[in-house]
Amino acid sequence: MADEFLTLTLDTGETQGDVKIKLRSDLAPGHVERIKELAGEGFYDGVKFHRVIPGFMAQGGCPHGTGMGGSDKPDLKAEFNAEPHVRGVCSMARTSAPHSANSQFFIVFDDATFLDKQYTVWGQVVEGMELVDALPKGEPPRNPGTIVKATVSEG
Repeated sequence: MADEFLTLTLDTGETQGDVKIKLRSDLAPGHVERIKELAGEGFYDGVKFHRVIPGFMAQGGCPHGTGMGGSDKPDLKAEFNAEPHVRGVCSMARTSAPHSANSQFFIVFDDATFLDKQYTVWGQVVEGMELVDALPKGEPPRNPGTIVKATVSEG
């Protein structure tokens, strides 16, 4: 599968629907490879959106639902790029250390260009952004939204 035609689908459940994200290996090949690998292993299945801040972003990818965990894979080398953090952009979460991204990611609700060139953009929501908008808000939300299943496919 050619990465430029790959889509990450986050199934958010029967009452919600699918969020489709175009993977951008042209911007962050290592990060896209990690997302593909984790999705293929079922890592994101059942994971909660543990941090959802109105007007800013929705964050998920922690296996514990706390924002304190990641996969057992080594952290990624930063692939900061010039893609702006605007509505629908998917970027990797990390600690204050530049090369600490692992499995957690966030989807931007509105303009967050103050993050540009400091976080690795790896995708763009192309369908289902209204589902991201509808995620329960909070840090953590009382009843967090869940990724029922994450899959990668062509198109």
